[in-house]
Amino acid sequence: MSSRIIQFGTSRFLQAHAAFFVHEARQAGQDVGPITVVQVSGASSRSGRVGAFANPDGYPVIIRGIADGQPVDRIVQVTSVDRGLSAVEHWAELSTIFAEDAEFVISNTGETGYRTWPEEDGFGLDDRVPRSFPAKLAALLVKRWRASGRPLVILPCELMTGNGRILKQAVVECARRNAEPAGFHAWLDEHVAFAETLVDRIVSEAIEPIGAVAEPYALWAIKRAPGVRPPCSHPNIVLTSDLEPYERLKLHILNLGHTFLAEIWQREDRPADETVRAILADSDIRARLDALYQNEVLPGFAANGMGDEAKTYVTTTLDRFLNPFLNHRIADISQHHREKVGRRIHAFLDWADKAGSASHAPVLRAIAARYPMMETAP
Repeated sequence: MSSRIIQFGTSRFLQAHAAFFVHEARQAGQDVGPITVVQVSGASSRSGRVGAFANPDGYPVIIRGIADGQPVDRIVQVTSVDRGLSAVEHWAELSTIFAEDAEFVISNTGETGYRTWPEEDGFGLDDRVPRSFPAKLAALLVKRWRASGRPLVILPCELMTGNGRILKQAVVECARRNAEPAGFHAWLDEHVAFAETLVDRIVSEAIEPIGAVAEPYALWAIKRAPGVRPPCSHPNIVLTSDLEPYERLKLHILNLGHTFLAEIWQREDRPADETVRAILADSDIRARLDALYQNEVLPGFAANGMGDEAKTYVTTTLDRFLNPFLNHRIADISQHHREKVGRRIHAFLDWADKAGSASHAPVLRAIAARYPMMETAP
C-alpha cells in the first residue's frame, strides 16, 4: 500500500517544515512518502518551481540560528519530494494519484486559501478544474470515494484556529453545491480525518528555484482525534489533546509581535528591505516591543492562567527575532496585514477581555481600531 503524501502548496514554508520532517524520517528508515507537491492555482509555466520538484537530487534547506545556546549552520538536501504538479495543468494525473495512492494530504495555501467561488467551483462528469482549493479537494475526494474509498488523513497547515474543521466545512459545502453523490458524506465522516494542526517555524528566505533558509526551531502540533495520525515520527511533531495553548502562544506572542512590527514598518517610513532583526536594532522600536509584551500581552496570558508559559515563550520569541543568521523581511510579514490583525490582535483582545486582563492594552486597541473586523469575516 502506498504511503504517498500529496502536498497542496509550493511555499518555502512547507519545503522547510513538513517536507523537511518527512525527509529526516525517511533518512532514519521510516516508511513514509514520497511527496507530490501541487501548485493549487495558476500555470506552472510562470516559474520553474513546479518542475524543479522532480529533481532527484532534491533541494537545499539551510538551517541557521541558535539551539541550546549553540550556533547552528547546516545544509540539508531534502529528497522527500519526487514530483511537482500543477492542479490546473495536470488535473487528470493529480486525480489518479489522489484517488489511488495518497495516504496523507498536507496543505498550506496562504492566508485566504479557504475562500471559494461558487460560480467557478463547479465539477462533475466534464472533469473541469474548480477554481478554489476547497472545491478542488472536494472534487478529488469524490473521485477517491468512487475509485477506492480508502481512508485518508488531511493535515491542513494554514494558520487559523480549527483549520481542519473549517476546511471540512468548506469541502462539504462545495460538494453539496455540485450535487453531492449519495453516500459520499457518510464516507467522508467515517473514513476521512480532517486534523486540526498548528505549525511554527520561521522560514525567512527562498532559494531559487526551490529551497529555503529556516531557523532551527520548529513545531508541528496535531490534535488527537479519531483517525488522525502524523505522517511520520519526528522530534518536532507533537500529538496533543489540546491545541489552544500552542495556538495562543504562537498567534498572540510571536505572530502578534510580527504584526506589530509590520504596522510600524508600514506607517513610519522604514526601509523597504528592512528585516525583523534590523528593525529591532532600533532601540526605540525594541523598547516599544518589549513594553507591548510586558504591559499588554503578558497580562492577557496571566488572566488566562498561562503567565509562566507566556514569559518563557516571549524570551524564546525575542531570541528567534534576533537570530543573526536569518533575514526575515518585514515586507513578507506585512502581506495580508488586515487579516493578520484580525486573527492576531482582535482575537487576542477578545480573549484577554473575557478573562479580565489587568491591562487595557491601548497600543493594541489603537492598531485594531485601524482595521475593524468585517461582519462577514470567519
